[in-house]
Amino acid sequence: MSQAEITLGDPSALSFEERHNHVVRTEIEEFRAKANAYLAGTISEDDFRGYRLRFGCYGQRQADVQMMRTKVPGGTLTAAQMDRLADIADFCAGSRGHLTTRQNMQFHFVPLAKFADAMHMLQDVGMTSREACFNTVRNVTACPYAGLTRHEVFDVRPYARQVAYAFLRQSLTDSMPRKFKIAFDGCTDSDCTIAAIHDLGAKAVIRDGVRGFRVVVAGGLGPLPVEARMIDEFLPVDKIVQRTEAVIRVFNQYGNRKNRNMARLKFVMRERGFEWLKEAIDKEYADILQNGGIPTPTDIPEGFGGYESKPQPLGSGALLPVVNKAASGDAELDRWLESNVEEQAQPGYAMVTVRIDQGNLTSEQMRALARIARDAGDGQMRVTVEQNLVLGFIQLAFLPRVHAALKAIELATPGAKEIQDVVTCPGAYSCNLALTKSMNLGYAMHDLALKFEDPHVRKLQINISGCPNSCGQHWTAEIGFYGNARKIVVPGETEKREVPYYQMLLGGGYDQEGVMRFGLAVQSIPARMATKAVERVVDHYKANRVDGETFRDYVMRFKVEFFREMLSDLAKPDTTDGEVYKDWGDTEAFSLKLGRGECAA
Repeated sequence: MSQAEITLGDPSALSFEERHNHVVRTEIEEFRAKANAYLAGTISEDDFRGYRLRFGCYGQRQADVQMMRTKVPGGTLTAAQMDRLADIADFCAGSRGHLTTRQNMQFHFVPLAKFADAMHMLQDVGMTSREACFNTVRNVTACPYAGLTRHEVFDVRPYARQVAYAFLRQSLTDSMPRKFKIAFDGCTDSDCTIAAIHDLGAKAVIRDGVRGFRVVVAGGLGPLPVEARMIDEFLPVDKIVQRTEAVIRVFNQYGNRKNRNMARLKFVMRERGFEWLKEAIDKEYADILQNGGIPTPTDIPEGFGGYESKPQPLGSGALLPVVNKAASGDAELDRWLESNVEEQAQPGYAMVTVRIDQGNLTSEQMRALARIARDAGDGQMRVTVEQNLVLGFIQLAFLPRVHAALKAIELATPGAKEIQDVVTCPGAYSCNLALTKSMNLGYAMHDLALKFEDPHVRKLQINISGCPNSCGQHWTAEIGFYGNARKIVVPGETEKREVPYYQMLLGGGYDQEGVMRFGLAVQSIPARMATKAVERVVDHYKANRVDGETFRDYVMRFKVEFFREMLSDLAKPDTTDGEVYKDWGDTEAFSLKLGRGECAA
């Protein structure tokens, strides 16, 4: 598409939608020109890097291809958007897409020459890759069960969209000291977005009949996890944009721009103290209320965060295959109904969690999911932090047919949010900073977990990252791993050999008071021994758990030293076993290969 084709006339005479479209189409063509200049060698990689990252164009460890990360505000996709993501997967990403723990989708192995066209394809359905990477406000997440669950204070999605749109394409958020993550949650019985690990988390509360948020700030993971601290017990919903801007202003002013590894808001709090941070935020907030700041959006673009001015009627299910078996006579269906289906607040409807193995989808599966959402539900899909999808407004009578339709595309696997529902980042499959292939370990863990039938064990979660940076959110799971590497002495050889390792963590997650607790580092284990370590810990847990005890309580009762000793023999690799020198899924010996990280570029 040429610049002439996207010129829409005098911007002041355009409608909101036309004006938004004009801005986006123009910047995409500017990106195309910049990318072509880079490909022609007229601008350097250093000059291009920061620019492309603002548009969700991320470098990979493989040469001449990029990762494209999209934004899915609130984690909500329409069926039309899922269809378009499938088109993009076919167009430039090997017909595959990946759902992340940030509730969005990214594509790998994208040729730079096709990037601008893919950006136009996103804009066609109200989506963007703008500021999905770089030192910006990243994808704003929200409870995937919002508007559906019986355990809800109120639907937080409209406020998540407001905040996401308010801080998109703003000079304030264009180049911050580091990334800034925001999460909204409205549930009464859980925290579906893990607000405690965010720079700003907003939890729905109602006081005297007025909607508001309990606001926490300065959380984060990475190599040094920090739990967010509360700055507001109650903030009226109409002040959430102003309060967020106040936090961002403080971060912009005091974040460490000299050392990107120490630049997140959590480090500002650590250096200056929580009381200082709250006072600085309150000062900026007062200035915004008196003198104005970024306005709260009154309009949201069609499709943004799943927004539809004219939502489709609820689905009929007419095009779904028919199942002749009654649910009570089908063990496979019954298991899926037990683990993946929950009745909604709206009588007669259910929400269905579709297990997406480590977030990986083919374009064929994407299109089938869009069709199921249209035909049997409300035409929307909601991404979870566990890399799954939630379908809402499925009529109870249609559940067997939905199960059959999912089974036809190999997505009817039961066990959502159970131990076999393993969460991973892509790891060394594509990431420059990853040390290990976390997805491959994820497959091995899934196969192991299928053996666990104990109901208490099934409730556990396994999260895996390919490095300490926590994209797989390993700190938050009952069992977590992050990749590292060691060089070991091999008898009879003059040079040390590299071995892929994983640091094992135990006891993460929420305690009985609802407070986020990070996992405790137990033992660094050769990658090939990781499944044996899990099996050993689970066996001990089954044999020694006491009634009413959570997994974290069990870990704290036996203490880190006990588990370290339990696994000590696994920590020492058998140098005569050739498999120990290979990462999961590899046939060749492990070799540590790192590129330039761009998360903090």
